[in-house]
Amino acid sequence: MSLRTVLDGPNTRGTSDRFWAGFGLAVFALLGYPLVASTYAVANAALFLLYAILGLSLCVIWGYCGILSFGQVAFFGIGGYTFGIVGINLTGGIGPTLGLLAGIGVATLFAFVLGYFMFYGGVRDVYVTIMTLVVALVIHTFMGQTAGSEWAIGEAALGGFDGMTNIPNLAVGGVELIDTAFYYVVLLALLGTYLGLRALVNSDFGRAMVAVREDEERTELLGYDTKRIKLLVFTLGGTLAGLSGVLYASWGNYMNPAVFGITFAALPVVWVSVGGRDSLLGAIGATYAVEWFSQQLSITGNEYALVVVGGLLLVTILWLPEGVAPAVADWLGERTNRPAARGREEVAD
Repeated sequence: MSLRTVLDGPNTRGTSDRFWAGFGLAVFALLGYPLVASTYAVANAALFLLYAILGLSLCVIWGYCGILSFGQVAFFGIGGYTFGIVGINLTGGIGPTLGLLAGIGVATLFAFVLGYFMFYGGVRDVYVTIMTLVVALVIHTFMGQTAGSEWAIGEAALGGFDGMTNIPNLAVGGVELIDTAFYYVVLLALLGTYLGLRALVNSDFGRAMVAVREDEERTELLGYDTKRIKLLVFTLGGTLAGLSGVLYASWGNYMNPAVFGITFAALPVVWVSVGGRDSLLGAIGATYAVEWFSQQLSITGNEYALVVVGGLLLVTILWLPEGVAPAVADWLGERTNRPAARGREEVAD
């Protein structure tokens, strides 16, 4: 079985030789970017790329399984805080390594427990969205009240709204990954996530995910355990969000409760909606573009960055409801050979 057989399938656009040639050129450009850009620009690019992993965490559960989670930032923040706690308390090269594993593990466990009680408790549709948002806001409120010396885990002070400082950098074999090295780690993590998710959504399990999204009751009547499918996908989304949070904590050496707030919680929904909620590559591109544009507005002193981003979301919903990436793919002729579902193509990449 060739790699193309695994990565290409009925649930993705972008299966032609032309697409993969363009993809290869884009990867080559990203690999060469640190050679021509300043350290500041490389650091910004690393931030946008790690945000893209957070965007993918929502894309896979919303676009391919029909679960709109407004609380991906909860797993993002939990992963980042856990990395900080472990990294600060365990000195030496082993601290950041164990912090990475602990951050991803705790975020995964939290997503599994939350998903279990939601899906096996009969929570569905818009109530999942509400519950995930409430969870993120509850954590936001709690973490804001953790100022003072009594709110410390070992040497790691949670810091309340001031946040947790002195979070270490990622390290491999005692060598810290900073600047260009950190950028390449984030880029490789993003590429691995994207290709892995492509393989997943084109697998038999991926087809079951899409079936749950399109008609959960009918899928259950066909003998599929839809609750289990949703739980596994939701947990995977938590894992990816946790990874993104760990990378973010290492990037800024800092975490604060704002990552659980409603403003940040809305951003992954904006990224995925603009790029195309069932488009993995669209989620990556939209995340990078929206965050780059927002930063440029902020640099110029424009306080209306969030207003512009919100307006972009409204324009996309009204004129490009499927998202930008699927519209571009259609224009370029990157269509899949399968029937439409509910008046539109099932999924797009």
